[in-house]
Amino acid sequence: MRRFLWIASVLLVSCLGCAVDSRQDDAARLVQGYSAQVEPLTTQANRLYWEATTTGRPQKFEELKQVQLRIRRIQSDPNDFARIRAYRESGRIREPRLARQVDKLYYGCLHNQIDPVLMERIVELDARIQETYNNYRGTIDGRKITVSDVYTIMTTETDVGTREAAWWASRQVGNVIIDDFLELARLRNKAARQLGFDNYHTLSIVTGEQSIDDLDRIFDELERLTQEPFTRLKHELDEILAKSYGVSPEKLMPWHYHDPFFQRTPLVYELDLDQYYKERDIQELARKYYASVGLPIDDILARSDLYDREGKYPHAYSHDVDRGGDVRILANLQDTERWMETILHELGHAVYDRYKDLNEPWLLREPAHPFTTEAVAMFFGRLSRNADWMQAMLGLSDTETAKIKSVSDRYLRFQQVLFARWALVMWHFEKALYANPDQDLNSLWWDLVEKHQFLRRPPGPADAGWVSKLHFVVAPCYYHNYMLGELLASQLHNTIVHRVLRLESDAGLSYVGDERVGRYLREYVFGPGARYRWDDMIVRATGKPLTPECFVNQFIQ
Repeated sequence: MRRFLWIASVLLVSCLGCAVDSRQDDAARLVQGYSAQVEPLTTQANRLYWEATTTGRPQKFEELKQVQLRIRRIQSDPNDFARIRAYRESGRIREPRLARQVDKLYYGCLHNQIDPVLMERIVELDARIQETYNNYRGTIDGRKITVSDVYTIMTTETDVGTREAAWWASRQVGNVIIDDFLELARLRNKAARQLGFDNYHTLSIVTGEQSIDDLDRIFDELERLTQEPFTRLKHELDEILAKSYGVSPEKLMPWHYHDPFFQRTPLVYELDLDQYYKERDIQELARKYYASVGLPIDDILARSDLYDREGKYPHAYSHDVDRGGDVRILANLQDTERWMETILHELGHAVYDRYKDLNEPWLLREPAHPFTTEAVAMFFGRLSRNADWMQAMLGLSDTETAKIKSVSDRYLRFQQVLFARWALVMWHFEKALYANPDQDLNSLWWDLVEKHQFLRRPPGPADAGWVSKLHFVVAPCYYHNYMLGELLASQLHNTIVHRVLRLESDAGLSYVGDERVGRYLREYVFGPGARYRWDDMIVRATGKPLTPECFVNQFIQ
């Protein structure tokens, strides 16, 4: 009898094993079939996006829209989605890479389980807004100006009237696209409700494998931790700015600061760091630096589009065209610290994509999460204000470096505290925007700016200039990832200092010329791509879960 039971149990386990193997084989075929359809279309869409944003040509935006619709129609197949969901919920996909691909496929397709007519309206309207945003140029007295012109005026111009005119010009595109943008928000919410979510913001966070409650806790903690240092630093800054403009601090307005959204620290301390980048080849500095840490970028730069011209997208981004090595960046370079930071930042994204393991399946050949690639970009972007890095890359004397260090550490610390306050505005505003797109958003924007950034709203009715912030248009419900990226950048920095380089502290550390930095990032961060969920990857790479601790220790305490 016992022998019979033993045989029966063996047969049962064997049958269950067959069922698992069969389920895995079916799932693998579905994943492979999906990738075979979507991979070439995604590459085509990425090439069209590049052509559209580097030329501004309307036909390229139209072609892009049509390819995006084809991809979304594939992702919207209800029968395929039912199978994907069944595989995911069965618990029988034991092979880790396949299970991860099923997860990626599930979240990618979930967005598109909506009415086909609604989907087409969303894609159509989104493409129209992006085309308008890409090609629009604000004006001062009838003269068109670029975003680079705005940055130049707001960092160098002493005439307050000109500064104010540039600030208003930077916001004009928001008032042009606001009606279409709000209609798009309503349509996105309608789609989210069809999927069982209360609004599009919630849908985006959940399908991004994140939690609104967790994010709220992080931002609440950052608000508490930055309140005192930001109050002190902002008061100090206002005293300096007021004196330079010949007004009292109470009279300062948003255009007195050096960024349209006050997300960057004005370079107003004893030294203006821009002078050290004047007449320097920003591109060449970046090329030499990345090569020195074992992450050469010559092929990336050769494919990139780096300087301003009519019809071109006015900001900057990194672009992985085919998940197979064709990586490039778009920028509008000038010889300033801002653009030194920007090219280091965008190339941080680019090396993440360039040095992932190309042997991984197509669905896993992307970063573990958007905020993990932001972390790498921020890790490198911070170097533009690092005195030791500046000395190594610019050939400065010890005396000059010591002079820079006395202010660069203050700039860097203030920048991080300031950015946390700015990220609070974006997090709370975008949640409210999608919770109710029909409320008085223009006034709400200034309520949050006053609360978190301590800026005064201009007199008169509030306008829709907030929509000129490019992320509302090109990356909705994304901005919180920048703040998470700052937290992880500090955690990566801490790991490299103590575990990779085995140093007691980061004093005097420039990272220049140390290939251990590149090897660590390639092995633990870039190489795996999306093989692991973001939280798993962070533990593997740093030895602990994501925490604000390293950021707080580096910049606040």
